[in-house]
Amino acid sequence: MRPFKHPAASEFVLERVLYALSDPVRLEIVRRLAALGEASCSELDGGRPKSSVSHHFRVLRDAGLVCTRSVGTTHINSLRSEEMNARFPGLLAVILSQSE
Repeated sequence: MRPFKHPAASEFVLERVLYALSDPVRLEIVRRLAALGEASCSELDGGRPKSSVSHHFRVLRDAGLVCTRSVGTTHINSLRSEEMNARFPGLLAVILSQSE
């Protein structure tokens, strides 16, 4: 299995981050990861098709919001909170503080 590509914090682009968070499914994934710390894709899929979930995680990874690592055949995801806060101070905290 190929390792996932994650942009460096210096490569985070605000427009890409906001685009990733503009989708309700992706925003819910980010909120759940913030609450859980780490979770597998299946824990976060909400019963959605695997292809749809894969797309959402790719958008989140490309924006720099999520880090995905493989543990055997399972993909474990976590928020890149520290890197995001270093690049855009307070942005993630403000987004996560908003009610649904």
